[in-house]
Amino acid sequence: MTQSKIFSPLDLPNGTTIRNRIAKAAMEENLADIETSTPSKQLINLYDIWARGGSGLIITGHVMVDRSAMSGPADVALDANSDLTTFREWAAVSKSHGAQVWMQINHPGRQMKTDLGQQAYAPSAIPLDIGGASRLFCQPKEMSDSMIESVIERFVMTARLAEQAGFSGVEVHAAHGYLLSQFLSPLVNKRTDRWGVSPENRARLLYSVVRGIRAVVNPSFTVAVKLNSADFQRGGFSPSDAVDVVRSLNTMGVDCIELSGGSYESPAMGGHTAQSSESTVAREAYFLEFAKEIVNVATVPIMLTGGISRREVMEQVLDAGVSIVGLATALALVPDLPVRLQRGEPIPHAKTTAPNWSSKTLASAATLGVVKWNMRKHSKGEKVSYQIWPIFAFIIEFFLGWKRARVFKQTRRVKTE
Repeated sequence: MTQSKIFSPLDLPNGTTIRNRIAKAAMEENLADIETSTPSKQLINLYDIWARGGSGLIITGHVMVDRSAMSGPADVALDANSDLTTFREWAAVSKSHGAQVWMQINHPGRQMKTDLGQQAYAPSAIPLDIGGASRLFCQPKEMSDSMIESVIERFVMTARLAEQAGFSGVEVHAAHGYLLSQFLSPLVNKRTDRWGVSPENRARLLYSVVRGIRAVVNPSFTVAVKLNSADFQRGGFSPSDAVDVVRSLNTMGVDCIELSGGSYESPAMGGHTAQSSESTVAREAYFLEFAKEIVNVATVPIMLTGGISRREVMEQVLDAGVSIVGLATALALVPDLPVRLQRGEPIPHAKTTAPNWSSKTLASAATLGVVKWNMRKHSKGEKVSYQIWPIFAFIIEFFLGWKRARVFKQTRRVKTE
């Protein structure tokens, strides 16, 4: 394969076109206005940089569908009470150089920290199990049937608002251990009603969300799904489960399925799995072997994300039948990587060095801290440090998270008094 495959256009089932096969994958930027949960100037600046960088597709960091259920204090939320002004600016800036932009929409479920002062809900009242760090997360309550129906309505509402704000589409987040992923997992979903017991019932929430969105948005508005290839936990959501879900999504008007893997309990999305030691290629394309099986059953384009940064790995992924290559860390470090790649220019270091800590959860958090450090630098127009110490980034991110949570709780307290 030649480089031209990377920069060839991709036609989606809805009739729209992505100009090349490189996508800026979703990352948790933590750059929202904490008081309003809307896009901040820093966040919009960061997306302006990515827009200029040459990616054919830009997927936003996750946007919460319910401001009373936030993954973090500096996450964006979009609901019926939101002012669309800055959302419209966010969409316009991201599309200004020809990229499609999809808003990733999400609900954290039980993956919610206690310091936010909010109640967590999940399919079943099963808390996170991540060792000593478990105490940082809420004990969830089991969702009632009416709460589940309300969540469906919230996803649909957020998708409609994203379309009104000018986004090209939405990506429904059903991976990484968030709420929709929790319903898919037999380890977290112990329900005995129509939302549990069988794989089909556990997938009912995801299917209801997708069908609900597709029914209210324009045909040309993209509806994508982010799905785990597996959650990498014994007895959890498996590759065969993923194949069955993809077969069903084929018939629901979905335009693209992004494959990833893992959760807070097993952070495979950060490369902290057995596969990460097999070879250089495996360290970059964590889920490629799973993707090959998915490609065989999918009738819609497949996107693969997971540590990819080098041209030869992108080529291998596309040669395997994957339609779009998702870059996350690489574009946090080198936002104009696609432009440089197309010009044949040297690419600066586009990977972080993961610490070899016994706790995979803490190692993943430290690696993510390096990524967030650099995204903040880009958003302010400051010099980037590609190789800051992970322990330093971890401490900084922990302190910033604590500080943001205090502001978040104080803001919410004032608004309810």
